Amino acid sequence: MLSVHTCPLAALGGKKTGGMNVYVRELSMEVGRRGATVDIFTRSHGDCVAHSHEEEIGSGVRVIHIPAGPEIPLSSIDIYSYLPQFVENLLDVVEHEGRHYDLIHSHYWLSGWVAQRLRETWGVPIIQMFHTLGLMKNRIAARADETEPQIRIETEHDVVEASDYLIAATPAERIQLMYLYGASMPRIHCVSPGVDVTHFRPIPKDEALTYAGVSPDRRMILFVGRIEPLKGIDTLLRSLVILRQRAPELGKKLTLAIIGGDPIDADDPEMSRLLELSDELDLREPVLFLGAREQDVLQYYYSAAEAVIMPSHYESFGMVALEAMACGTPVVASEVGGLAYLVRDGVTGFHVPDRSPEDLASRIQLLMENDLLRQEMSVSAMRLAERYTWPLIASQIMNLYEESTQVQEGFSRRKQWMS
Repeated sequence: MLSVHTCPLAALGGKKTGGMNVYVRELSMEVGRRGATVDIFTRSHGDCVAHSHEEEIGSGVRVIHIPAGPEIPLSSIDIYSYLPQFVENLLDVVEHEGRHYDLIHSHYWLSGWVAQRLRETWGVPIIQMFHTLGLMKNRIAARADETEPQIRIETEHDVVEASDYLIAATPAERIQLMYLYGASMPRIHCVSPGVDVTHFRPIPKDEALTYAGVSPDRRMILFVGRIEPLKGIDTLLRSLVILRQRAPELGKKLTLAIIGGDPIDADDPEMSRLLELSDELDLREPVLFLGAREQDVLQYYYSAAEAVIMPSHYESFGMVALEAMACGTPVVASEVGGLAYLVRDGVTGFHVPDRSPEDLASRIQLLMENDLLRQEMSVSAMRLAERYTWPLIASQIMNLYEESTQVQEGFSRRKQWMS
């Protein structure tokens, strides 16, 4: 497994930590439980410096931190210049241990670049999952500084062409890979991410509120994710102002908890912008910026919330929505990307138009003023989450692993026979 730019052990909601971290860790552990040996290679930096160089996280599953550049968080474009060093140091580790790998499963465009160089040495298949696509992010960017660099777009095209198989999280992403990147349909396998329903499950409301530090007389809604413009948190803040005007009594009891980022990081421009906006909108009292939280406590926050709000401008899938639904919490989400596919409008939550605080306020109000509707959605959400358990998802991925290695073995045999 290659997860170059972000460590699967980092707390959720950091600058570069989100659903991909969870995906890599949980899938690897499930594959390990089925008898495979999995090494996850990631760049040594930031949140993971405190961890040892090598850490076992499950049966036959290790996270190995590879030095490449300074051991501090870097932007993706800054990491790009250190990828040759990452490859060189990774190969040194593998050679020293005498390891052999049957295939490479790479995540994100940086890992796809690395995978191609490793295959030159190892001659094994590449299975690539992008998690987000640069061309899609550029389509929704509101400002020039939100667009992805050309080197990412070019690299994604190269990785699409070079990979043996591509994994798309949703049918929508499959279409995007075909029409934006020219990927051939037979090489794209649509397999959704999963959720651990033994971990993400409903917690009694009073216990959950106490853990979250919210008074029992308050009503909590929740955002979980990275703090960046495409997450649409400013739309959520503006919707609260509208909600307080339309339903003053509800507004007086409402608390919005925001999990992600670091509220005291003065070098984070998006966090600074949101803090200033909350001051301008007079929202500092009902809005709690909680910072990043570890994955193993999120079920308390999901259970404490009466709704999880995802006002994103783009999501390739939306694992937060899946985790929330597994805890029985309805989701109000923008009708974009994977959220349009995952959240069932009127059944497990609501869809709202992108960048529309008025519509978002209306749906939050409708959900919170109708206890029976909220309870029905809670039950439906848990039932839907049962279709996405990691054992079910891992079985599909393992089938793809088997197929890729069998194709590779057949190709090697034909090559030997011809020579």
